[in-house]
Amino acid sequence: MGVHERWGVSRVVNAHGTYTPLGVSRTPAPVAAAVADALQEFFVIDQLADRAGEALAAATGADAGAVVHCTSAATTVAVAAAMAGSDPARIAALPDVTGMPHTVVVPAGHAVDYGQSNLQAIRLAGARVVLAGTEQRCDLADLDAALAAPGVACLLLVSSRLVRPGEPVDLAGAVRAAHARGVPAVVDAAAQFPRARELTALGADAVLISGQKYLASPTAGLVLGTREFVRAVRDQDRGIGRGMKPTKESLAGVLAALEAWRGEDWVAAEAAKAERFVRDASALPGITARPWPDPAGAPVTRAVLTLDDAPRVAEELAAGDPPVFVMTGGPGELVLELVSLTGDEIALILDRLAISTRRSVRRTSDLR
Repeated sequence: MGVHERWGVSRVVNAHGTYTPLGVSRTPAPVAAAVADALQEFFVIDQLADRAGEALAAATGADAGAVVHCTSAATTVAVAAAMAGSDPARIAALPDVTGMPHTVVVPAGHAVDYGQSNLQAIRLAGARVVLAGTEQRCDLADLDAALAAPGVACLLLVSSRLVRPGEPVDLAGAVRAAHARGVPAVVDAAAQFPRARELTALGADAVLISGQKYLASPTAGLVLGTREFVRAVRDQDRGIGRGMKPTKESLAGVLAALEAWRGEDWVAAEAAKAERFVRDASALPGITARPWPDPAGAPVTRAVLTLDDAPRVAEELAAGDPPVFVMTGGPGELVLELVSLTGDEIALILDRLAISTRRSVRRTSDLR
């Protein structure tokens, strides 16, 4: 008996992407088996965490790696590490930041909301946030002015399609600007695992990535960075990081997911899947389809469908059995991400789109 039947929850087709309210992603069978094995065994957790850190470093080019509960937790714990380091007294004191540098500089356009504001995740550690520049523009001069203030603990940058539209922040230049001021730099790149090597090459003290998105591990925040900073992240387990620590199943799952990761083959397969879908959707009446590369640079292509009455079509897709969840784009647009979907699920989406668009054509004809 499957999960849906056992607990009476809806079976869904997730074309919304790696979206937490829909279960994020599908874990491959070998990864699920490794997690099941781990749940039935005892470990010295620090040893398992060491193995996971070593595997993350080898897979991404980072000096060191660590696993925490999720990427939101990684933000809080990384800020804590920037403020307290590995000092036991400071770790025990947080979120009381008395006597510690505790300002976190964030480009204004990098204040994002993924179901929780990332600024709240920063403040949970006891830090104070200073926004640099404006949502439309934050250049290196704006960042340097903010970084020059006394008491700055770190710079936090975001690499995500959720970043506000405007002139992009030069991430590599921002990292260099922080280091020139003696300030650690942290990059939140939750949905960017396929770019992990590129991002670690920026030279940031830590890059934060979600394991459960494109790596398809169990829920896990991956911290990739320098040995000193990653050590400080792990040391927060003795303080506020205790409630954000990794479980044995997440550690085992990350290790297994790294073994299963197919890298360039995965990228090529997903690109081909998106290309086929755009071609097939374009053949449906009333639909114009185009590919939409990830604006943050992840090698993930989504499909944008332009059609009449897009909100109604989205509602019909979500009201079906099984419900199909998509994203809405600009006016008259639906956005679909096909990662993790099977060929049968993609065929179902196309069939349902065909039914909805035929209804639209009939309505239009009746009005004439």
